[in-house]
Amino acid sequence: MTTPSEVLLLHEDAFYAFFKPYRHPEAQHDIWGGHGLETFGHDFDLVCRLDPNYIWTVVDGEGGDQWITPGIRYVNRVCYLVTEVSHAGFEADFRCPDRLSTLTPSGLKRQLNKLCRACCE
Repeated sequence: MTTPSEVLLLHEDAFYAFFKPYRHPEAQHDIWGGHGLETFGHDFDLVCRLDPNYIWTVVDGEGGDQWITPGIRYVNRVCYLVTEVSHAGFEADFRCPDRLSTLTPSGLKRQLNKLCRACCE
């Protein structure tokens, strides 16, 4: 497991491939590609009722990038995501570049291998 000073920084493509976010059936808004839950109202109430090990927060970062971080955060939050795979307290942040970009297949494989190794430690 990584220590707080060793937060793993990866691309959002690795997040989608490894943690598998999905649209919760009770979601009332269509945000973040249909996967997001809003930060208010019924969606936020739903976030508070769900197991926090499956909740991620999308936050605004510097320079226009956004980040997907584990857990329920309140500062600079954009929306929440629910995943099929638990982060179980694992510390990793996933960069969502301001300018759309995707990893090559080999780049994604490298990041998934790094993520798998870090999760097993």
